Amino acid sequence: MVDHQFVDGTRLSNVVESLIFSSPEPLPSNRIAEIVEEADPQVEMTGERVTKLVDKLNSRYDENGMAFHIVKTGGGYTFATRDRFHQWLSVFQHENAYRKLSQSAIETLAIVAYKQPITKPEVDDIRGVNSGYILRQLLEKVLIKVSGRADAPGRPLVYKTTKHFLKHFGINSVDELPKPREIDEILEDEDMAEHRQFLYDYDYDMEELKEATNDHQDGEGNHQQKNNGQE
Repeated sequence: MVDHQFVDGTRLSNVVESLIFSSPEPLPSNRIAEIVEEADPQVEMTGERVTKLVDKLNSRYDENGMAFHIVKTGGGYTFATRDRFHQWLSVFQHENAYRKLSQSAIETLAIVAYKQPITKPEVDDIRGVNSGYILRQLLEKVLIKVSGRADAPGRPLVYKTTKHFLKHFGINSVDELPKPREIDEILEDEDMAEHRQFLYDYDYDMEELKEATNDHQDGEGNHQQKNNGQE
């Protein structure tokens, strides 16, 4: 039996529910299993069993028409409101500081997300301006983090996106980010309104990013041609 009832009448599914509900960050299934077994060694718990219990909970929410469900994002489980409530929640969430990113911050975040691991000089080269202030802003918002130092002159810091970045954009890994080709298709396909809304809602301005990247590459090409001419 997937679910289990303890002596006091508490069900295992409700224990899992309470753990996910109380966690400020997405809770991995293996961590849930560890907590349950630590509290009661007689209960045999696995990540697979956790997944089945989450499915059971979501079925219960569906049957009762609840406005929320449990989703897997950022490598773990967390509660989220259902998509059909977006039009109301977007008004409220518009005030969320994390969504109030400047165009420069969006561009810099996109560069880090698609080019990571990446150093500040590399970001500066792509954008054509000093990105120090913007990177500090993204660090303060916990959307990026310092993951080490590059093996290069000056040993510059290396930046990567964080788990909070994954949670903020509702994905489990950066591999789920739209590729530039996919973005073009999404913007052109009239049947993909939901995906277009995803890009608009989270302020993806990939056209500017691609233009910035192309300008950087063109600049490198012109610089190489100039050097070849001098030789």
